[in-house]
Amino acid sequence: MDMEAATFDSQNGTARKLLKMFEEFDTYLQNNRPFIPNYGERFRQGETLSTAFVESTVNQVVSKRVVKKQQMQWSERGAHLLLQVRTRVLDDDLGDVCRGWYPGFRPPDSRQSQPQEVGPPTF
Repeated sequence: MDMEAATFDSQNGTARKLLKMFEEFDTYLQNNRPFIPNYGERFRQGETLSTAFVESTVNQVVSKRVVKKQQMQWSERGAHLLLQVRTRVLDDDLGDVCRGWYPGFRPPDSRQSQPQEVGPPTF
């Protein structure tokens, strides 16, 4: 972006504000370029473009349990700890974490296990 060309009307306050905003936006883009996903490339590769539906569901479930709208309630700490464990399970590294805490924990499974169907928890 040619910022010098945009400064031709330095007397106009609105133009100066707009130019400053564009400069800040350009700096943001340059500093965060490695972290900004290329949605076009993701789409062409068939990858997920948005996880908003998942985040919305998690927010609904957690808020319902935390704000006492259900018989079984979670404390904020309990919900946080539960999400930490669930994340480890989904990342398939809960066993590694447990082995770090308890060296005698079962050894890693060297066989390639078949994915198991996971159902809702039973109480």
